[in-house]
Amino acid sequence: MNARILQTLEFQQVKNQLKPFLTTAQGHLALTDLVPSNKKEKVQQRLLETEDSLHVLRLRGGIPVPKLENIVPHLKRIEIGADLNGIEVAQIARVLSSTKEVHDFFEELQENDIELYRLYDWVEQFVVLPELTKKMSVSVDEDGRVTDEASPELKAIRQAIRRMEQAIRESLDQLVRGNNAKYLSDALVTMRNDRYVLPVKQEYRSIFGGVVHDQSASGQTLFIEPKQIVELNNRLRQQQIAEKNEISRILSELSALLVPHRREILHNSYILGQFDVMNAKARYGKMMHAVVPGISEENNVQLLKARHPLIDSSVVVANDIFIGESYQAIVITGPNTGGKTITLKTLGLLQLMAQTGFPIPVEEESQIGIFNEIFADIGDEQSIEQNLSTFSSHMTNIVSILEKIDEKSLVLFDELGAGTDPQEGAALAIAILDAVGSKSAYVMATTHYPELKLYGYNRANTINASMEFDVDTLSPTYRLLIGVPGRSNAFEIAKRLGLSQDIIEEAKQIMSGESQDLNEMIADLENQRKMTETEFLELRQQLNESDKLQKELTKATDLFYQEREAEMAKARKKANELVAHAQEESERIIKELRQMQLEGSAKPIKEHQLIAARTAMADLHQEDLLKKNKVLRKAKTAKALKPGDEVKVTSYGQRGELLKKVGNQQWQVQMGILKMTIDESDIEPIATAKEATKRIVHTVRSQDATHVSPQLDLRGKRYEEALAEVDQYLDAAILANYPQVTIVHGKGTGALRQGIINYLKNHRSVKHFEFAPANQGGNGATIVQFK
Repeated sequence: MNARILQTLEFQQVKNQLKPFLTTAQGHLALTDLVPSNKKEKVQQRLLETEDSLHVLRLRGGIPVPKLENIVPHLKRIEIGADLNGIEVAQIARVLSSTKEVHDFFEELQENDIELYRLYDWVEQFVVLPELTKKMSVSVDEDGRVTDEASPELKAIRQAIRRMEQAIRESLDQLVRGNNAKYLSDALVTMRNDRYVLPVKQEYRSIFGGVVHDQSASGQTLFIEPKQIVELNNRLRQQQIAEKNEISRILSELSALLVPHRREILHNSYILGQFDVMNAKARYGKMMHAVVPGISEENNVQLLKARHPLIDSSVVVANDIFIGESYQAIVITGPNTGGKTITLKTLGLLQLMAQTGFPIPVEEESQIGIFNEIFADIGDEQSIEQNLSTFSSHMTNIVSILEKIDEKSLVLFDELGAGTDPQEGAALAIAILDAVGSKSAYVMATTHYPELKLYGYNRANTINASMEFDVDTLSPTYRLLIGVPGRSNAFEIAKRLGLSQDIIEEAKQIMSGESQDLNEMIADLENQRKMTETEFLELRQQLNESDKLQKELTKATDLFYQEREAEMAKARKKANELVAHAQEESERIIKELRQMQLEGSAKPIKEHQLIAARTAMADLHQEDLLKKNKVLRKAKTAKALKPGDEVKVTSYGQRGELLKKVGNQQWQVQMGILKMTIDESDIEPIATAKEATKRIVHTVRSQDATHVSPQLDLRGKRYEEALAEVDQYLDAAILANYPQVTIVHGKGTGALRQGIINYLKNHRSVKHFEFAPANQGGNGATIVQFK
């Protein structure tokens, strides 16, 4: 991508907006080198990384990359054999520990089945060095001080130094107290030249003997090392020299340990810098309410509610910008200060941002193209040094652009053909647009020339556009109207400002007929657009009402069918009871007839006659709808009684437990110490109430989940009030199905923090809790994970 377009569209200003979100020196370097790419695969990877980072930001507050310094110079020094100082070793140790922390962070995300497109691939490039990380962290603290645990020798030396200092202080304290205090300017112990001394009045210098190391500005006070502690100071100095030598040896040893791993550490630092930039993109996107756009295979740009990122969001006007699918050239006409140039820059800048992997301030479902180059001729580029006029400067730039464009180029022309005779300028503008179109490049151009309005109307793959102007308020609305050319509105504005109607009519007569027809055509188009918008709003209102009515009818129909089936089921049940009674009677009669036949007391009855009679009676029985309806049959099976179920016996109003089935319609029920045989129609399962409760709880969860914050801030709360609030908050978070939450309690005296820790230890739903990472509050906040 050419450097000129980055400067013209102020791309660096957008990058500057990301800088406050960076925490590492490597991230700042990576952002400085970040430029748009014209490779589709690269752009796709960058956008997916940004999508992942936004996802992690929503779930966990971002990737835990802490503040890191640039360690590249340190690694170059040890490569040539130099030893690092404590601060340099601490900075490298910080990179090592951060590598492990970020690696473990993403491992936890994987264990929780958090899906990401690209970030796991970056994590696999980490080289975690646990032993080296532990050695560095134990040996040097974050301030670069070599710790006592760095070596047994250093620990012993420092213990000896502390004992020696204690002995010296005790000896000096004895000199300071008592009768000797009158010889001192102040009853205190101080240091000069790394040795303990007393501030003695000048006239008593011989009282203590020893060595004079310094004197006050007035000369009235001498800082004397008493003879009693000269030998102790000498031995202390020897131990201090031994400490310094041991520290130098340890730092040299640590530097040597880093040498074999310098490439891995450098690469880890690079990856942390990349994660830092991804974090910054995500936080920038959240601040700007930006989204990650899709990529059009056919290079069809579709920016919905696009906003210029460098204009205050409270005043910027969002516009829909389309180019590529139905037309590859847009000609925007209209008066000055209407927003034409901003629209031009918005298209170019958002395209540059997206091809760099930034989220852009547009609505969901927006998409971009991938352009090899973006060119622009915007603004007054008159060159005094080269003695070029405004027109000459523009033409020089346009000539250069025409030599480089192809079918994958986007060209932005501001006031094309301006700066010369109107007729010649308009002709040149048309010819230039034809030249761009002949190479199938994409182009958006702004102009004042009325001839280009007809050009946009007549040329294929070209469309007119304008910036809306409110004649009533005599001010622009900054809305882009695609398909409608702009007009000057001079006559309407003059009329509203009080110019005589006679003068306006005379001006219309003087105006050429062609121009008058053009303005009338534009006015008709605007009227048609407004009528279409009105019809669209009316149709949308009708559609909404139709959808509402359709939902109500569907609900009513479902309710009708449910009630109908219930009534039919009742009727079938009643009919079946009658038929069952009739069958019993028929069986009794048939049995009697057969008995009579066997006894020979009646006329012989043939067996097939008896079977036919029984079959005819059985055919009267109504088929249960459940046998044909799979859904209802499944629901009945799910609610079927079974041994062990808890039920309510309605006739007694008592609860009991089913023991076994003792007949077709009877069960043995245990009620307290009694066992009774109860008819199935007298039994109600209690599980139905539990299921209904579950459904209610689930509904409450789904409704309240969006109202529970993933973070609780307790700072400034009293102890008892805070613990009560934690108890209520954890219940709400569990109902909201949060996997984890953050409790901010501050550092303070530590009482509130310890109280919360004790409470979390005994909470049955807490799986794990730990202090937040350093860049998210450290031990001033606790992250709680639920089971």
